[in-house]
Amino acid sequence: MGESAVNRRGTGNERNRFIESMLRDIKALEIMLERGLFEQGIERIGAEQEMCLVDRHWKPAPVNMSILSELKDEHFTTELARFNMEMNLDPLTFSGNCLSTLENQLRDLVTRVDDVAAKFNARPILTGILPTIHKSDLGMENITPNPRYKILSDLLVEFRGGSFELHISGTDELITKHQNILFEACNTSFQVHYQIDADEFVDKYNWAQAISGPLLAQATNSPLLLGKRLWRETRIALFQQSIDIRKSSRVMRDRIPRVFFGTGWVRHSILELFQEDIARHEIIFSDDVREDALRMLEEGKIPKLNALLLHNGSIYKWNRPVYGITNGKPHLRIENRLIPSGPTIVDEMANTAFWLGLMKGMPDEYRNLETKMDFDDAKTNFIKAARMGLGAQFRWINHEKLVPSDDLITKELIPIAREGLKKAKIDKADISKYLGIIQERVETQRTGSQWVVDSFSRFKKDVTIDEALVATTAGIYYRQREGKPVHTWSKGQLKEGGSWVNRYKRIRQIMSTDLFTVREEDLIKLVTNIMDWRNFHHIPVENSKGELKGLISSDLLIHHYGSNFDTEISKLTVKDIMVKNPTTVRPSMLTVDALRMMRKNDLKYLLVTEERKLVGIVTEYDFVRICQGLFEELESGTENL
Repeated sequence: MGESAVNRRGTGNERNRFIESMLRDIKALEIMLERGLFEQGIERIGAEQEMCLVDRHWKPAPVNMSILSELKDEHFTTELARFNMEMNLDPLTFSGNCLSTLENQLRDLVTRVDDVAAKFNARPILTGILPTIHKSDLGMENITPNPRYKILSDLLVEFRGGSFELHISGTDELITKHQNILFEACNTSFQVHYQIDADEFVDKYNWAQAISGPLLAQATNSPLLLGKRLWRETRIALFQQSIDIRKSSRVMRDRIPRVFFGTGWVRHSILELFQEDIARHEIIFSDDVREDALRMLEEGKIPKLNALLLHNGSIYKWNRPVYGITNGKPHLRIENRLIPSGPTIVDEMANTAFWLGLMKGMPDEYRNLETKMDFDDAKTNFIKAARMGLGAQFRWINHEKLVPSDDLITKELIPIAREGLKKAKIDKADISKYLGIIQERVETQRTGSQWVVDSFSRFKKDVTIDEALVATTAGIYYRQREGKPVHTWSKGQLKEGGSWVNRYKRIRQIMSTDLFTVREEDLIKLVTNIMDWRNFHHIPVENSKGELKGLISSDLLIHHYGSNFDTEISKLTVKDIMVKNPTTVRPSMLTVDALRMMRKNDLKYLLVTEERKLVGIVTEYDFVRICQGLFEELESGTENL
C-alpha cells in the first residue's frame, strides 16, 4: 500500500501541482530511458509475503499492531486489516542458491511471527482467502490504524457513490454489498519481483502477461469466500470488485477498473503503462512533492519519481511495472501479483521458481508477441485459470485447438522454466526440487484450492457450514506447519477444528442458512405443500424487500385448523394466520444465551436477522445435533484418559 504519509487527492491548485509533478516524472523517465541510465546486466529477485492472523478458534485475529510492536523488525509491516500482515524479503541476485536462500529466510520470518503471535493467542496462516472470515469481521474497527488506509477507503466510497457490490458465481453464488473496502483485506498473496534490463522490458512484460493463465491455473488457493465455493482463485474477482469505483454509467462506457489485467500488448516501452495509468484513472492520493525530477536529471542526480509512483501504487495490475533505485542506480522490474499466499512456503517457492524460470527462459520465438498472439486470448486464459484452475483449456501460440492446462504446463512450460533456471545458473538441486513440485502437483491435479474444496465439501455433508470452515482452516494450518507440498497433503479431519467452543459458541455457527421462505400473500396450501415436501416445521415469511414479517409453523397450522372447522382452506393466505413479529436474535449472540431464551419463552425456534433481513434459523433439532457432538467429544475425552 506504499507510504503512510499521504493526503487526499486535493482540489484546485493542490491537485494541479501534483499532476504537474506526475507529468514531469513521466518526462524524466522518458529521458532516462533515452540516455540508457538504467542498471544493466544484473537480475535481482525479491518477494512480499502477505498472511492472515487467526485466533485460537480459527477466526480472524485483529492483533497485527501488537505483533509488530513486539517484533520491531523492518521486514514486517501492516496490511489493510488488523488481521493481516506483510513481510518483505531481502532482494537477491538471481543466481546460484538464491531460491533456497529465499525459502530459508521466508521460513524464518514466518516462524518468528508464529512465536510472537502465540503471546496474543494468535497464529499466522498462509491462504489466498481465509475460509473462516465473516462479513462481521469487515467493519471499520478492523482497519489498520494507518492514515493511508482510511483515506483510501473514504475516497473509494466517495468515488463509488455508495456501497461496493460483489457478485461472484461458481459452484455456489455470492451476492452481497459492503460499505467500505475491507473486502479487499480478504485477499492475501505472495508477490514476486523480477528486475530486468530496460531494453528487455517490452518482450518480458508481454511474456509475463501471456503466461499468467497457465501459471495461475496450477497455483490456485482461494476457492472459498463467506462459505461459498466460487472460483478456484476467487481473489481475482474479489480484488477487482472490492475496490471497483465504476458506476453503471461508466461501465457502459467501458471504463476499466483499478484492478485489471491490461488492455493490450506493450509496444514500445514501460512508458505506455504509466501513461495509461495517468490517462485512465482518477487521482486518489496526492502529496506535496518537493522533488523536481527534471531538475535533478539536469544536476546529474537520479529522481525518485515520487508522484508517479504514488499514483501507480493505487492501481493494481496483476503484472505491475515498477521503477526503483538500488545503490543510486535506477532499475525496472515486474511485480507478479497473481500468486496466492500458501498453501505452504515450499509451494510458494515452487510457484516462484516456475515463474522466474519462465521469465528467464523465454524462447526467442515468443518475442514480438503482438504479432503472434491475440491479447484477448491471454486475458481470457487468465480469467479461465482463475475460474477453473487446472480444469481450464487455453488458446496458445502454434496451437489451432484449445490446449488443456496440464498438457501446456508439463509438456511446454516446465521445460522452458527448467532451461531458464539453468541459464540463470540456479543450483541443480533447487531446480529439481521446485520444478518437481510443480510437475507432481499438475499431474495429480492436487492444488491448494482442490484440497480446500474437497475438505469443505466433505465436512458440510455432516455439519454446519461454519463447522466445516473451521475444520478446513485448522487443517490448512496444521499441514502448513508440517511443511510438505500441498499435493502430498492427507485428507482433512473434522476433529482438527477443535472443541465445541470453536464450533458452537455463537448462533452464526449453528444456524441454518439454506432457507425456504414465503410471502404474506401466498396461499396456505402452498405452505402446507412445502412443509410436506421438505419435512419442515417452520417457514419464515418475508416481504418483497427481504424483510422478515412473520412465521408459519406446523403447530400453528394444526391449531388453526383444529379451531376453525368452517374455514375455506383454498382462500386462506399466509397473512391470515402467521405469527407476526416473531422472536429474533443476531448472528453474534452466544449460543448458550439463545438456549436460555428458548427455554424461558418455551420456543421451538429462533429466527436470525441482521439489518432487518433474515439470515438464518435455529430450531430444537440444531440443539439436538449439538448435544450429539458434545457427547461424542466427552466420550472421546474419556477414552483418552
